[in-house]
Amino acid sequence: RHVLVTDLGLDRVFVYRLDTATGQLAPNKRGLGWVNAPPGSGPRHFAFGADGRCLYVINELGSTLTVFTYEGETGEMRPVQTVSTLPEGFAGDNACAHIVVSPDGRFVYGSNRGHDSIAVWRISGECGEVELVGHEPTRGQSPRNFSLDPSGNWLLVANQHSDTIVTFRRDRDTGRLTAAGPVTATPSPVAIVFCHPM
Repeated sequence: RHVLVTDLGLDRVFVYRLDTATGQLAPNKRGLGWVNAPPGSGPRHFAFGADGRCLYVINELGSTLTVFTYEGETGEMRPVQTVSTLPEGFAGDNACAHIVVSPDGRFVYGSNRGHDSIAVWRISGECGEVELVGHEPTRGQSPRNFSLDPSGNWLLVANQHSDTIVTFRRDRDTGRLTAAGPVTATPSPVAIVFCHPM
């Protein structure tokens, strides 16, 4: 029913109504037209929770993750939690990039460019709130994008500035990642998309 758009410069997530017959977009008049992200945070990418009632937005400039509740009928969102993507004490430059919710709906993953890690959170709250599991180094520089394979067992990371794709095995019970297999060399990888079986 809706198309959501992150606007990094305005610190907003916009909501548009989708006409499924024509494919046209219009301002959302049944609910809010946008929701504000924390000032200066720079929302970049988002992912829905498994039940579609939570939205996880990764903020590039603020190195944070914001959790929103989401109402599919009206497109309304309400922020419920904002947490850092970085470990305590990290003082270097960082910019977040991508975010993924695991197929089982239990974990959220986000990439840090600068700290060069994947942050892992467990979804634990009634409104989709998260708690930190840990950080896994990406074995490369500037993880611009990453993707879980359809089975949910493997996570592949595109390290843009070190020209590598690194494969990690995902523990389904803990959500943690472990580097596995050889590193694949490829020029400036920026996106990984799996073809799902029909």
